[in-house]
Amino acid sequence: MRKLYSILIVLIIVGSTKLKAQDHNLSVDASKSFAEIQPTMYGIFFEDINFAADGGLYPELVKNRSFEFELGLMGWEEPNSDRHSFNQNSGKAQLVKYSDSTNNHNYVLVTVNDPEGYELINQGYRGMGIKKGEQYRVSFDAANKGAISAVKFELLDEEDNLVSSTTVPVNSINWKSYETEIIPSETVEKAKLRMTFEGTGDIWMDMISIFPKNTWKGRKNGLRKDLVQLLAAMNPGFLRFPGGCIVEGRTLAQRYQWKKTVGPVEERETLVNRWNEEFSHRLTPDYFQSFGLGFYEYFQLSEDLGAEPLPILSCGIACQFNTGELVPMQDLDPYIQDALDLIEFANGGPETNWGKVRAEMGHPEPFQMKYIGIGNEQWGPEYIKRYKEFEKAIRAKYPKIIIVSGSGPFPDGEYFEYGWEQLKEMGAAIVDEHYYRSPEWFRENANRYDHYDRSGPKVFAGEYAAQSVAIASPENKNNWETALSEAAFMTGLERNADVVTLTSYAPLMAHKEGWQWTPDMIWFDNLQSYGTPNYYVQKLFGTNSGTNLLKITEDGKELIGQEELYASAVTDSNSGELIIKLVNTSSEEKSVKLDVKGTRLGSSGKMMVLQKQDLSAENSFENPTNIQPVEETIKTGSQQLEVSLKPYSLNVLKLKMS
Repeated sequence: MRKLYSILIVLIIVGSTKLKAQDHNLSVDASKSFAEIQPTMYGIFFEDINFAADGGLYPELVKNRSFEFELGLMGWEEPNSDRHSFNQNSGKAQLVKYSDSTNNHNYVLVTVNDPEGYELINQGYRGMGIKKGEQYRVSFDAANKGAISAVKFELLDEEDNLVSSTTVPVNSINWKSYETEIIPSETVEKAKLRMTFEGTGDIWMDMISIFPKNTWKGRKNGLRKDLVQLLAAMNPGFLRFPGGCIVEGRTLAQRYQWKKTVGPVEERETLVNRWNEEFSHRLTPDYFQSFGLGFYEYFQLSEDLGAEPLPILSCGIACQFNTGELVPMQDLDPYIQDALDLIEFANGGPETNWGKVRAEMGHPEPFQMKYIGIGNEQWGPEYIKRYKEFEKAIRAKYPKIIIVSGSGPFPDGEYFEYGWEQLKEMGAAIVDEHYYRSPEWFRENANRYDHYDRSGPKVFAGEYAAQSVAIASPENKNNWETALSEAAFMTGLERNADVVTLTSYAPLMAHKEGWQWTPDMIWFDNLQSYGTPNYYVQKLFGTNSGTNLLKITEDGKELIGQEELYASAVTDSNSGELIIKLVNTSSEEKSVKLDVKGTRLGSSGKMMVLQKQDLSAENSFENPTNIQPVEETIKTGSQQLEVSLKPYSLNVLKLKMS
């Protein structure tokens, strides 16, 4: 009996100790701001990876519409034409080069021998997503060289049933643009286009396009509405574009050249996407960039989102994970001139050379660009040498432009240390850091910036995402553990807002059948899209960034993950609110008492909770809101409140201050 009594006493002591360990008494002084939260604190990183542009944000339905892929008829099929025989009885399509075009190199010559037997099929980007009752613009250029009277466009479903059709008369022997519309009678995720012809003979065709009319802001051939709405809901402070490694290219010839992405869409030169065969587990040889989504559209999207545009340009080094090709220093001037011309394109008046190009595209007012990035993940002495030349030229002509430099692809190690040492010595304004690491790394590094030099360069956390398996693994998941770990880490970014001024998750988007890299923040197919748990973490921080940083402490010490509790605190001078972010990464509920000094609180507040008991849980097309924020009302005292934090939860408290 005495032995049993002793065991009970021990259990009671252990139980009470465990309960006590879950209690936290926190304190924040709302009258003492330690730094301003920059409007750019939480932003968006966009890269054309995972079919994020063509086939995604840029919703053209016809793949290889201008016959510019390396295999000119890639994406097109002639089911009734034997291309291996000398005589194609029904007809044939063959590629022809323009004699005087600069960037649009090819068109297709279609020869129709049997109008009842010949057809040309386009499969789209893993099919064509079409919606019942919605309007789609059909357009093409043609020169009728034979006795063809009309071109018929038909949309077919997955079983080749007719969904909609339209017939367009072609009446000119010379090149002419034609346009009509088509309205599907059914919603189909993987439709295809069938083109047939009335009459016989030759017809030249180019820029064959089907585009939804229901785009973002209703713009003609504009962006995919549901995807932009997801971005707008994040309240992003900046938009970094056109990507990371895609800027560099495998070779310098394949680098992203912004000047080839502006002006008339039909004159933008198609380029192979550097991700098309990068990963053996996801080869996509049909991945090219049409640049229908080009630099003008990126600037326009930034403006629509109320986000600062942050373009990244090649520094004259191809991707160092591929060829690492270097432009010789004596040949660097054209690359530097590209940067200077881009600033003129964004900010120059209509009387300037590049400002005139922007104005002619429909935006006479400057975009007021403030930032420009030079290089992506380059490292070593060759990067520093080239960066110095860019910086000298930009500062001389545009001293107010803020230049973003890079510290390489890793958050530590020799490349990282060397880059930081050199850039700090140069007095660089902002250094871009990237980290793709395990969830544990993110939780353990919430204090990463606590001891950074406050007088040195500012930090751009430009690419980060917790990897559930390993970097570049096709098995990575956007599960709740990765999102929760990123939330814990982000409290550390926010607590150091005097050093960290821009942050963005990467990559942004992925097509469910066209992806190369995981994890990704937003997933989509041809009809639908959804935000992952990682998306909702980013959204909660971005829509509750505040304006002024406060210190939040426990027993006089800043809270940076003691006992699996992470926290940050800000005030919002616009809304008059105190905003507290609390992340509980433990499997136990935590009771938090908060003592607020320097202000009085309203009688109630709001608490948004993002939580799931199962760390492996994900959102999906079938259950897109499996993990999403839930809003609660909480009672407060004039200067105190008490809340319970569920296990594995991100909690955002919004408290009115009087």
